[in-house]
Amino acid sequence: MRVIVKILATALCAMIGSSVVFAQSIKVLIIDGQNDHKNWQQITPLLKTYLEETKIFTVDILTNPPSEGGELDSFKPNFSEYNVVLSNYNGYSWPQKISKDFEDFVNAGGGVVIVHAANNSFPDWPAYNRMIGVGGGQGRPSGSGTAVSFNEGRNQVEQSRNIGEVATHGNAHPFRVIIRNRNHPITNGLPQVWLHENDALYNELRGPATNMEVLATAFSAKGQNGSDKHEPVIMVISYGKGRVFHTSLGHGIDAYKSVGFITILQRGAEWAATGSVTQKVPSNFPTANSGSRRP
Repeated sequence: MRVIVKILATALCAMIGSSVVFAQSIKVLIIDGQNDHKNWQQITPLLKTYLEETKIFTVDILTNPPSEGGELDSFKPNFSEYNVVLSNYNGYSWPQKISKDFEDFVNAGGGVVIVHAANNSFPDWPAYNRMIGVGGGQGRPSGSGTAVSFNEGRNQVEQSRNIGEVATHGNAHPFRVIIRNRNHPITNGLPQVWLHENDALYNELRGPATNMEVLATAFSAKGQNGSDKHEPVIMVISYGKGRVFHTSLGHGIDAYKSVGFITILQRGAEWAATGSVTQKVPSNFPTANSGSRRP
């Protein structure tokens, strides 16, 4: 009898232990190395810190060579070793094999996190553009896809595929983020409206916009050289069996110190990996009239 109890206890401990390890071992690969936002070298360590402080992520960083003619021997991502790939990358096209490996990773259920200028990357890569939903920059023409915005009645509006510029932005300034779906695991528990720190709000992102849901928008004011529309800032996209979390927030360092940004990054990465969110909303999350930022 004692032997049976001991065996059961050992098995139970193993099960508990393995579940704890699993809960704390969402493996994330951050890719960087090219970006027209020159602060990328400051941003990557912040992204790593914010994820690892939750105690549910372990994070590796892989940096592309410094130019298209750079030696690619050091850039050999093994996506299959990770649950999530986070892109802080906006640069030259990857070799075909790496691109295909990434597509296979997401198709098979791998998670993806896209932050700000990473949505400018790879304008000629159809699969990547389906993964991110909408993007801009990098020579994307105005006819490169549908632009998505919301009207005052909070109804999604899909605009013409062939008008306007792609991914402009106005002045950096604080602005309010409006949650459009508070029932999604990422946004559940967040206030309906919250004040984001100093940031440059993207306008007129375009793309396939298929299998994409906009979770939050922000109004791009004409007085800030904006579009006079409610622009998408938090999106989720399904691609194959994979989940993609995409935020257009994050132009400058001020934006990355926003408790609002940090929270959605952490929650978005967990959702991309697992389809659910276990993290609580922090008590210092911003309100509609009061921002909140890290030192």
